[in-house]
Amino acid sequence: MELTLLGTGAPLGLPRPDCPCAVCALSRGARARAATSLLVDGALLLDLTPGAALAAARSGHSLVGVRQVLLSHPHDGPAVEVPAGLPTAVRVPDGRELTLISGHRVRALSMDSPGTGYEVVSADGERLLYLPPGGAPAGIADEHLVPYDMVVADVTGRPDGLARLRATGAVGPATEVIAVHLDHDVPAGAELDRRLAAAGARAVPDGTTLYIGDYHEVPEVPRRTLVTGGARSGKSVEAERRLETFPEVLYVATGGTREGDPEWAERIGLHRERRPGSWRTAETCELVPLLTEEGGPALLVDCLSLWLTDAMDRAGAWDDETWANGGQAALRERTAELVAAVRATSRTVVVVTNEVGSGVVPATAAGRRFRDELGRLNAAFADECEQVVLVVAGQAIVLRG
Repeated sequence: MELTLLGTGAPLGLPRPDCPCAVCALSRGARARAATSLLVDGALLLDLTPGAALAAARSGHSLVGVRQVLLSHPHDGPAVEVPAGLPTAVRVPDGRELTLISGHRVRALSMDSPGTGYEVVSADGERLLYLPPGGAPAGIADEHLVPYDMVVADVTGRPDGLARLRATGAVGPATEVIAVHLDHDVPAGAELDRRLAAAGARAVPDGTTLYIGDYHEVPEVPRRTLVTGGARSGKSVEAERRLETFPEVLYVATGGTREGDPEWAERIGLHRERRPGSWRTAETCELVPLLTEEGGPALLVDCLSLWLTDAMDRAGAWDDETWANGGQAALRERTAELVAAVRATSRTVVVVTNEVGSGVVPATAAGRRFRDELGRLNAAFADECEQVVLVVAGQAIVLRG
């Protein structure tokens, strides 16, 4: 099955008309994206958009052979001029199936938002799933447990939709996931590529032709990731974003609860509101048993510095005398056990920590001790991770991987 992406942007395109934002300012030339439209084997057009005929010509194709035009969502943009000879564009009622003269079978899928998804099966049995902007399947029948060959969807706008497809088996390890309907709420260029790679997806320029069924290396999602940064740098958001397309996630909060502290309760509440409702939460500092557990869901640990605070409490490491008389050895044993568990784990793990030592030197010996031990722990933990990310002012810088 040959698939040409005539456009890969949001319905208003990228850059948006008259938008002054930084992403739109940078989305020029090769980074510009027309509204998403797909040409399948020269016979089926999914979403008719302004300039579709010209876009097809630029990519070396023609709309002359198109026998069916299907719309996935209400058009809300510039007026669309229908090229001469093109069939009338229609939206197919949910659940209805079409068989085209070209041999393609098309089925309309219901969405959880306004719009229609389309499953396209070629005469050779290759399977494509195309979803509208902001849409995710409202329900997937058991027959979809066979993975699609390719999914073209709003990955950045609806990461939970991709997670849902993975949970049902509709997206498998070999499924190629292409992000479309790209808007100005996600940075372009290398940052877009990095975020999509973390979701096991990729974006392509307008006019790209893909061949479903051909081998293409699926982006490899790092199994162990350490996210570090300063206070309010955006490191927790970055960590959460890396797992938002996973079907199951266990969020491990090492901070616990603090009775009578409304400010802490507010912080915890904001974190919970940000996380997908399908994620489970465990409040514990017992990380080693979780890391050694086989076959469990992905882990998001937030954060390593609070884990170290608990470990120093247990070792009595805040007291100088206790530190000198066995506290240091007890703490080093506990941290070595954690690092060994990370080295051996088979689970997907994203861990948040704080970057220390770049500012004011703590006034107390205990404070300096914590700073030094967290620096050592961060370095040892990073050595065992495929990817290490530093977040500064909300911008993620990949240090490794």
